[in-house]
Amino acid sequence: MSAIAASSPSPAPLLAVEALEQSFGGVMALAGVSFQVPAGLIYAVIGPNGAGKTTLFNALCGFYAPSSGSIRFDGHELRGLPTHAIAALGISRTFQNLQLFFNMTVLENVMVGCHLRAKTGLLAAALRLPQVRREERRLREWARETLALCELADRAEQPAGTLPYGLMKRIEIARALAARPRLLLLDEPAAGLNDTETLALRELIARIRATGVTVLLVEHHMPLVMSVSDRLLVLDYGSVLAEGTPADIQADPRVVAAYLGGAVHYAV
Repeated sequence: MSAIAASSPSPAPLLAVEALEQSFGGVMALAGVSFQVPAGLIYAVIGPNGAGKTTLFNALCGFYAPSSGSIRFDGHELRGLPTHAIAALGISRTFQNLQLFFNMTVLENVMVGCHLRAKTGLLAAALRLPQVRREERRLREWARETLALCELADRAEQPAGTLPYGLMKRIEIARALAARPRLLLLDEPAAGLNDTETLALRELIARIRATGVTVLLVEHHMPLVMSVSDRLLVLDYGSVLAEGTPADIQADPRVVAAYLGGAVHYAV
């Protein structure tokens, strides 16, 4: 059998973005951005401030309505869908700034992320029917498993607002994971973390990928990005400057000139 006949077709990407454009009052924040994210990868998006990274995330999640282009997730077109419908398909995200309920416990914060997977309706909940109590136990158990993955199990009953900043960032990740996403979008998760917390974050991202969740990461911390990512997309002024492996990106003179700022090498 020939090599051509023996080869199998490449699997469809989990996320496929094609010619995506986003403008605000005549300012083009995303200009024809195209890329694909295969399932099971840690895929990073980097670029200078104002390059369009968070705009891209907001377009993927339905916070912005792109001017043109296509966003397909597992074969579903996302453009035009509301945020809750996109989340229900299996996309979850964190934010640059903390969005926690500080007076609620860590466990309660994470259980908020479980609501998409709840099956009982409002009437059943109001009447406190037996199936509601069973589902609450199920969701609480899932939330505790998620806390264990994020190494927060021993903090479950503490008020979220009493914890150090680094742990608060981890709570946000746990809450996003509680929705059981297939694609997790992390928006600058290392911002404000010290070296020890950043190392713990790197290990957490690797554990998340090991569970089968694909990770799309926006981050400025280059040692973290280069050490944890399988592939990178570089944005500059809303356009794709480069795409490839960490080694490819470090060797690309356009990236060095536009973003890395010189002959910089990070271990990968």
